[in-house]
Amino acid sequence: MDAAVQSTELQILVWSVILLILHIVIQTLSLVKDAGLSYAFSPRDEVPGLSRLTGRLTRSLRNFIETYPAFIGLALALVATGMTGGIGATGAALWFWARVIYVPVYAIGLPVVRTLVWLASIVGLVMMLLPLL
Repeated sequence: MDAAVQSTELQILVWSVILLILHIVIQTLSLVKDAGLSYAFSPRDEVPGLSRLTGRLTRSLRNFIETYPAFIGLALALVATGMTGGIGATGAALWFWARVIYVPVYAIGLPVVRTLVWLASIVGLVMMLLPLL
């Protein structure tokens, strides 16, 4: 098997898609619990009162989506340039695990910890960027 296919960066990219899907499913289930299936199937023009948890899960998903394109681009750039492994792979793993931890930390409302976990994910992106500079 090609080394690029086996690279840590591509493996984490695949797992990140699974994380994205889980993020969406968890947020959607919480939304349906609060607002009902009729709202989920509607154009959502008027937002009903949502629980604190649903609000947090929605903001957590939005935050994930804000950094996800950068992660995808960096992971693919590392593979395309053959610069896999090392600090870039460590950064990809740091970004991924910080994003995994971010969901429950945000959901339960740990403000300082949430920010530190978010910062760790940004550090991971910077670590992925460094080999490409």
